Amino acid sequence: MKTIVFINTQKSGSSREAIKQAERMGYFTVLFTNREHYIEHRREFPDIHLIQLIDIDDLDKLRKAIKKLQMRSLDIKCIISFTDHYCHIAAQLAEDFHIGRFSREAIAIMENKIKSREVLARTSYVPQFIEIDSSSTIDDETITSYLPAVVKCPTSTGSKDVLKISNLDDYKQKSEMLFSKYPNDPIILEEFLEGPQYLVECFVKDSSVHIVAIFEQIVTDTQRFIITAYNLILTDDTAFEEKLKKAVVEIIQIHGMTNGTCHLEMRLVKDNWKLIEINPRISGGGMNNMIKAGFGINYVEETLKFALGFQPNLHPKYRKHVYCQHIIINEEGVLVKVTGKKRALNSPHVEYVYVKPKKVLI
Repeated sequence: MKTIVFINTQKSGSSREAIKQAERMGYFTVLFTNREHYIEHRREFPDIHLIQLIDIDDLDKLRKAIKKLQMRSLDIKCIISFTDHYCHIAAQLAEDFHIGRFSREAIAIMENKIKSREVLARTSYVPQFIEIDSSSTIDDETITSYLPAVVKCPTSTGSKDVLKISNLDDYKQKSEMLFSKYPNDPIILEEFLEGPQYLVECFVKDSSVHIVAIFEQIVTDTQRFIITAYNLILTDDTAFEEKLKKAVVEIIQIHGMTNGTCHLEMRLVKDNWKLIEINPRISGGGMNNMIKAGFGINYVEETLKFALGFQPNLHPKYRKHVYCQHIIINEEGVLVKVTGKKRALNSPHVEYVYVKPKKVLI
């Protein structure tokens, strides 16, 4: 039976859409995960034919598990991940079983913010930064020279571990918080950049970089940098696109990616492009649905096709304006109920509504 093995997934968003698409394509779907919750709530995952609880950070255990699948006459056609930290593990496993098609070493560099900044150190694309570990003795004057700044963990993604620093006390408090949360990791202190921010989805095939979509990101700049909205850019400004593409292509090439997918968060600072971060996968959340709504491209399907050895089709079927808004609450407390989903779906031009909280949260 033709089988696709997925290393981890979220309950919703791009990674889950990929598994659903694999089932629609007629493949037997296997999920390796370390989340017991998925086993306990098995009925919530009808599109996943086999869920196996395993230490997904242990390559040897994963190799043995895949060999056992092969002994059950499952024909492994693809091993892939669409989630943080596991893209390079999936790429390594795919190479081990002679079905690898993605640039494993480039993926590993992209997954680590420090390594990513180091390969870009001689370019103008990387912000000024320093790496600090818990035993470092960085003097106050050095810290002050970066203010206002941003402090982040190099192995974490998302806004939860990206914190704005305004003064020395702020730095001490927030750096201690990150060291406590990630005791084995250093932190990055880098200059705070002002300017509009964009997310660029890219597909790389035989060293040729294809920009699939460009989204303006609406950033709520408080103590954390929360992306509250996305606006698909459909522009005739060729100068804007050409300068952005030049930066994106150079950044991807320096990382060494010749085959694979990635998304870059870029900020335009005084007419110069700066890389906020790069990740070797499609962006999570509703990104696949946004690209589908804007261009008619099922991006996770095309990624799977390429990983399976088929030719992807990234040609837009149409071009439509797309805007995605995340509704967030500024108050703390008990979320009792979220209403209005059906009413929202019945509103003109609304394509998709997703309510993430499923139960009462505190």
